[in-house]
Amino acid sequence: MTYSKVELFDKHLQEAAVYFKALAHPARLAILKYLAESKVCISGDISNELPLSRTTVNQHLRELKNAGLIQGTIEGSRTNYCLNPSNINKLQEIIGSYVTDINNSCC
Repeated sequence: MTYSKVELFDKHLQEAAVYFKALAHPARLAILKYLAESKVCISGDISNELPLSRTTVNQHLRELKNAGLIQGTIEGSRTNYCLNPSNINKLQEIIGSYVTDINNSCC
């Protein structure tokens, strides 16, 4: 049976990798920070807040949504974006656990 190389790693590392990949670009970090600071769902153009084109911002929003870190709901011709609180909490747990694991294993 053939496996994707990702499948050779335990489920926790696979889950962490999905989140870490989503966080691996400064634009995505900026989007998450902006949504967190706004404290409301954003229906406006987030690209106005970043030094990137609307198309590029939409690609980053799609990556964050695919990772489950944000939610987008369509209302008419607009999409409202919000943080996904349950997955943000899960991300916090994963990061904390991962850092603790590697810290306990090192020097």
